[in-house]
Amino acid sequence: MRPIWAVGLMSGTSLDGVDAAAVCTDGIDIEALGPGAARDYAPAEAAALRAALEAAAGHWQPERGMAPEAGQAFAAAEAVLGESHAEAVGTCRAALAQEHGARAALVGFHGQTVLHRPEAGYTLQIGDARALACDPRVRLPVVSDFRSADVAAGGEGAPLAPFFHFALSRSIGADKPLVFLNLGGVGNVTWVDPTAADAAAEGALLAFDTGPANALVNDWMWRRTGVALDRDGAAAAAGRVHPERLASNAARAYLDRVPPKSLDRNDFAAVLAGMEGLSTADGAATLTAFSADCVAEAARHFPAPPERWLVCGGGRRNPVMMRMLAERLEAPVLPVEAVGLDGDLLEAQAFAYLAVRVLRGLPTSAPGTTGVAAPVCGGRVSLPDGPEPDA
Repeated sequence: MRPIWAVGLMSGTSLDGVDAAAVCTDGIDIEALGPGAARDYAPAEAAALRAALEAAAGHWQPERGMAPEAGQAFAAAEAVLGESHAEAVGTCRAALAQEHGARAALVGFHGQTVLHRPEAGYTLQIGDARALACDPRVRLPVVSDFRSADVAAGGEGAPLAPFFHFALSRSIGADKPLVFLNLGGVGNVTWVDPTAADAAAEGALLAFDTGPANALVNDWMWRRTGVALDRDGAAAAAGRVHPERLASNAARAYLDRVPPKSLDRNDFAAVLAGMEGLSTADGAATLTAFSADCVAEAARHFPAPPERWLVCGGGRRNPVMMRMLAERLEAPVLPVEAVGLDGDLLEAQAFAYLAVRVLRGLPTSAPGTTGVAAPVCGGRVSLPDGPEPDA
């Protein structure tokens, strides 16, 4: 299995934009990490995606699935996803050709998660993979629908980056357990034993969602200011934490659950509702503290203490969040840049890596990552019409 270049795409629950990143891999080892591209969502685009999330939450019931009434919102969101993702692929491919003289062979397209209910055997990522494959800027096989096979087999369907994290731990020369912490909309951790035989081996990985990372703070700031983030943690830094506002039976039940486990972006909406009456700054500080508390609670589930925490995702740019984590955790908390990685691109890189695994029939999840009974290879391949573009 010779290494090939793939472009991975990720649009997370933070709804800030799409990231694209190129990876050269044989699906096991990482040969090279290539260039990336970020394509931010305009306010109207982010609003369309947010409307799709709201439509999914309002029109889904366990006994009947998604009601047709959500279709109009989904269609508008898929138009945004198609244009933004094709643009990101085109930019990334041009950079790959310029910097490495290489051509991509494959695209990994996560889509946009609008609802995740694994306890009901349901997960939904919208986005038209076939249309993306046929877009003139792409014209490549597109691997999508990474989660549903795992959920159908009884797994949580998330998180999916752990197999990539295992490969990364080898590429940076780690020889002791470490943790990758992703602070996107929802937080997730991957505990890695880099000395294991392979990623699917028993005891190699433990992965699960910790709780909200940026989602609650983003929603709070959106409601209060019309800007969907607390840039540089400025509001939280000016506020006071109100721990009495964080009492939540639902949160406690989730934090106590033995992993693997996963969350929908809106599972802690009650915590957000509990901030009403606080100032903008105090609400931001309290919600940031809650996210850090959730990460600290996750550490008690690990098989062994990690030597270090490597943080990726937008939350690592929030100095208040990073300070709160350092105060709560018993090992160094470092942005992944400290080991030469790009924290903005890791999730997109993960889906490039996973796309190659799907193409080659290798597992993308395992009992230690999603709770599935046996390793599963997820994903579907959509083929393009017409010739590949020049770059």
